[in-house]
Amino acid sequence: MASDFLHRAFRDQAAAFRGAVLQAGPNAEVSTCPGWDVRKLVQHLAQAYARAELSLHLEPGSERPEVPRPPAEFDDVVAWWDERLAILLQTISTMDQDRPVRSLFPGGTPRTWIRRMAHETAIHRLDAEHALAGLGPDHVHELIFDPELAADGIDEFLTALLPLGDWAEQENEGKVLFHAPDAGRAWLVEYRPGRPPLVGAPTDAALAVDATVAGTADAVFRRVWGRPSTAVVTGDDALAALAAGR
Repeated sequence: MASDFLHRAFRDQAAAFRGAVLQAGPNAEVSTCPGWDVRKLVQHLAQAYARAELSLHLEPGSERPEVPRPPAEFDDVVAWWDERLAILLQTISTMDQDRPVRSLFPGGTPRTWIRRMAHETAIHRLDAEHALAGLGPDHVHELIFDPELAADGIDEFLTALLPLGDWAEQENEGKVLFHAPDAGRAWLVEYRPGRPPLVGAPTDAALAVDATVAGTADAVFRRVWGRPSTAVVTGDDALAALAAGR
């Protein structure tokens, strides 16, 4: 996806996040992040911005940078969030977008960090909207993400983030098809015991799979991130739920 689209999406989702948290207030419960309130949500996202900005100055393979503790008072943490966002955007704007830098996954560049932060912000914007509306953890919020942005978020999650971590003890085996027809996109995830899943585009329309997760790009995006969703799951529910860690 073109980086200018993701730059705009990042800024737009950040502005929407800020508006929602200010309206919700610091003590509103974030039902989609159990145990969190809005203050914690803002602290978390500000720290994500701070860590991303520090990572842009580090070589690939560097250790995860430590970031400062966020302020406790809500007005102060919102101001700190503003500062972290502005510094991150300024740093990225002055860099070669394809320069190799420290990342969560191989091949990290400023371009991939913009992508990471755009989707991190979008999903937490959804959390903030849940808090503002006072919705429970199973209620699907009426917000609808742009299909292009949501499809790219699915792609990033499945291809870049899902294979991370320790899969050595994972015993599940099978294939899950994720399908977002409104975006014209589909992903095949093959789980293998003791190894990271293989993720790619399905090549056979008649492919036999163990489970399917289908819906709008918006719905599948929410589903892979473990948020309330209207995506339809058929087949092996437990296998389909692995991507969201449920």
